Amino acid sequence: MLRLHLKTIPAGLGAALLCAVMAQAQSATPAPENGSFEVEPVFAGTCGFCHSDGGRAPGKGPQLMNSPRDDDFIRDRIKHGKQGAMPAFDGAFTDTQIDQIVKYIRALKPRAG
Repeated sequence: MLRLHLKTIPAGLGAALLCAVMAQAQSATPAPENGSFEVEPVFAGTCGFCHSDGGRAPGKGPQLMNSPRDDDFIRDRIKHGKQGAMPAFDGAFTDTQIDQIVKYIRALKPRAG
């Protein structure tokens, strides 16, 4: 087991490492392909650590609601990640599931109240 002493790691790097470790652990278990793939809870559990308020607000990662990036960019980022910033989820989600995540991101609206 990897043990880190948080006092020796700069805050930003520590947060990025924690995000990557959590995402890597979660990506080890593929999402179900039997049609029961519900994007919102999967997003909350997998992506919500870095993309706050279900992607509606910036956090450790950028706000995804109203992203100026096109669907192909978002799909590629989910599949292949970004070195030092976001893990790749290519083995965790099918292409169909990634498309559902992109649709979820595009449909994000501010929460009422």
